[in-house]
Amino acid sequence: MKQLDNITITKIKKEFLSEFAKVSTLEQIEELRLKYFGRKGIIKSLFKQLSDLPLEKRKFLGEQLNTISKELSSMIEEKRTQLNLQVQQQTDIKLTKLYRSLPGVSFLCGNLHPLQKVLNEIIYVFVSLGYKVEYGPEIESEDYNFTKLNIPEDHPARDMQDTLYLELPSERNNKMLLRTHTSPVQIRVLLANKPPIKIIAPGRVYRHDNVDASHLFNFHQVEGLVVDKGIKLSDLKGTLNYFIKSIFGSETVARFRQSYFPFTEPSLEVDIKCISCKGSGCALCKNSGYLEVLGCGMVHPEVLNNVGYGYEEYTGFAFGLGVERIAMLKYGITDMRLFFSNDLRFLKQF
Repeated sequence: MKQLDNITITKIKKEFLSEFAKVSTLEQIEELRLKYFGRKGIIKSLFKQLSDLPLEKRKFLGEQLNTISKELSSMIEEKRTQLNLQVQQQTDIKLTKLYRSLPGVSFLCGNLHPLQKVLNEIIYVFVSLGYKVEYGPEIESEDYNFTKLNIPEDHPARDMQDTLYLELPSERNNKMLLRTHTSPVQIRVLLANKPPIKIIAPGRVYRHDNVDASHLFNFHQVEGLVVDKGIKLSDLKGTLNYFIKSIFGSETVARFRQSYFPFTEPSLEVDIKCISCKGSGCALCKNSGYLEVLGCGMVHPEVLNNVGYGYEEYTGFAFGLGVERIAMLKYGITDMRLFFSNDLRFLKQF
């Protein structure tokens, strides 16, 4: 180890300048930096010796050492910047020598499926409104899928023609099935929490349907639920109007029609003015001027009773929409089967 004194500092600077003059690559400048400023470098070792010197000498040599350290360190950084610039210029020169007439090299890049894009957009809209995203099992019991949602035992939805029942051990004397909607998630959340509740439940659902351009046995839904004191029908309409304008554009016109669902009262269906003919009537809207988007309504008092809420104290609204349906309307797709065909010609359009 070199003895720390004024002569040593001057000698080290001279040695550094001699080596520095020979540096011509980034690798060499890094080696020089490590030699002098690395953890076991020459400059670092001299700083360690300061503590063993008398106070006056320590102060004098410390100032000198700090000065030379900053000077040499600055020289290294300037040289590194200069060498980086030279490397970049050499790269640019090489690129200019490429034969531009030759065909380029294409790289296949993956992207999100159109259904996932639309689902992400739907979730983003509701999360921005303060909704929490909840998930649940795809294998459900009749109790959660039907009974607690006020769907009676003689309702057609329970028939084998509509529901895919499973040969599994019953849960509390309830048959097991593939859920026909994501509404059971709402029941699970209501049973496990106290109001206020504000959630959406996206996921896959299953129906015993024949596959055609507008029906599949496996598709995706997003259910929404809000329960609290003083929730009104106007809250539901305002929320869904905001959602529709966010997805389809601010100029989109929506209308609410009276309908019937066992788990809501009153029940409504929401249509938007046809995106093709703008309401004048065409083949897409079957000359009605409107396209059906989703179903909704105020939570039925019996559903609130089934989960232990007093409907005199609490009210709420619920809605359910098909992701495939929204995607078809948004992108002008006429055949739902295209989403699952894995045809790159179709998928690359998104």
